[in-house]
Amino acid sequence: MAINSRILSIDIMRGLTLFLMLFVNDLYVPWVPKWLVHTAATEDGMGLADWVFPGFLFMVGLSIPFAFVAREKSGQSTIRMISHILMRTFSLLIIGIYMVNIEDFNAELSAINKYLWAILVYISVFLIWNSYPKGGPYILVFKGLKFLGISGLLLMAILYRSGTPENIGWMSTSWWGILGLIGWGYMVSAFTYLWLRDRITGIAAVWIGFIALNVLSQLSYLDFLNPIKPFFGVILSGNVPSIVLSGLLIGTLLKKYKNNYKRFLTISVPLGLAAIALAFVLRNWFIISKIMGTPSWSMLCNGISILLFSLLFYVLDIKKWEKWGILFKPAGQNSLTTYLAPDILYYTIWGLGLNILFYKQVDMPWLAVSGSIVWAFTMIGFAALLSRINIRLKL
Repeated sequence: MAINSRILSIDIMRGLTLFLMLFVNDLYVPWVPKWLVHTAATEDGMGLADWVFPGFLFMVGLSIPFAFVAREKSGQSTIRMISHILMRTFSLLIIGIYMVNIEDFNAELSAINKYLWAILVYISVFLIWNSYPKGGPYILVFKGLKFLGISGLLLMAILYRSGTPENIGWMSTSWWGILGLIGWGYMVSAFTYLWLRDRITGIAAVWIGFIALNVLSQLSYLDFLNPIKPFFGVILSGNVPSIVLSGLLIGTLLKKYKNNYKRFLTISVPLGLAAIALAFVLRNWFIISKIMGTPSWSMLCNGISILLFSLLFYVLDIKKWEKWGILFKPAGQNSLTTYLAPDILYYTIWGLGLNILFYKQVDMPWLAVSGSIVWAFTMIGFAALLSRINIRLKL
C-alpha cells in the first residue's frame, strides 16, 4: 500500500458507525430486542445503541493525524490550525445547542410551529456550513447564502421560548447534544496532537490521564469543580475525551505503521484486548453504563472499536476485500451531512402528519427493525444524493 494512498477502512468504519447511529436512532423501542437499544442508566450492561456513538467518537480521534497531514501539505501554519480547531469546536457546540433545545420548544410561547422552527434551524445550518466552491463568478451568492443562514439562526434564537407562561425559558445548555460532545472531545484530542504530534508515548499518557479523570469524576473527587462543570463538564468528566483520545492513539499508530500492517496489528489487537480486560476490571467498582458515562463502559467501547477497526483495516486495506464496504463509503466521507440531513425529513414528516413511518409498530418488532434498516440505508443514499448536487457540510 503506497504511503499516500487513502485508507479505505477509515471511511468505511466511519460510515458503518453512522449507518448504525441512523438505525438505532430510528428504532421504535417498545418490544424491539433489548440488545439493540440503550441499556437503562442504572443497569449494568450494554446494547448496540450504547456502542455506536463512542464508535463514532473513536473515529473522530483516529482521523485527526491524517487531517493534520492534509493541512500541513496545504501549507497551513500552526496559528491557522489552532484557529481551525477552535472554529470547528465552536461550530459543533452551536449546532448541538440548537438541536437539544428543540425538545423543550413551546410553540404557543414562540408564535411559530415547533417543526417549522426546527426545519428552519437545519436549513440555516446547511446554508452556513455548506462546502461552497472557492472563488468563481458566484462567490457573492455563496457569501449571501451564508449571511442568510447566520441571520436565520439568530432569528430562530430570538423566537425561541420554552417553559410555561408563568416561567418562560430561553435556549440553554442543559447538555451539549451529540455534536457538542463531539466538539469537546475533538478539541481536546486535536490540541493534544498539535502539541505532541506523532509521539505515541505522550498521546498514550494523555489518554491514561483522561481515563484517570473519568475515574476520579465518577468517585466524586472532582465535585469541588462543580461551579465550572456547566461549561467544562464534558472535559472534566474525562469520559468523552478519553474515547476520542483512544482513536487518536490508534490513528497515530496507523500513520506510523500503515505500510507495515503486521507491526500495526501486533500493537492494536493486544491493545484492544487489554482495553476490554480493563473494562471488566473496572466493572468491580463501576457498572457498565453509557448514560452514567462510566470508565468501564468507555473502555469496553474502546476495546470493541480498536478490534473492529483492526479487522476492517486488514480486510479492506490489506486483503482488498472492498466491494461489500462501498455502501458505507458515502456516509463515511460526508459524515455530518449524513447525520443531520435525516432530521429535516423527520420534522417535515411529523409537521405534515405524513404516515410514512408506518413500520414503527409496537406489536410487530420485526417490522420496526427491518423498517429502520431500510431507513438507515435510504438516508445514506439521501446524503450521497445531496453530495452530488454540492450540498455537503464541512466544518
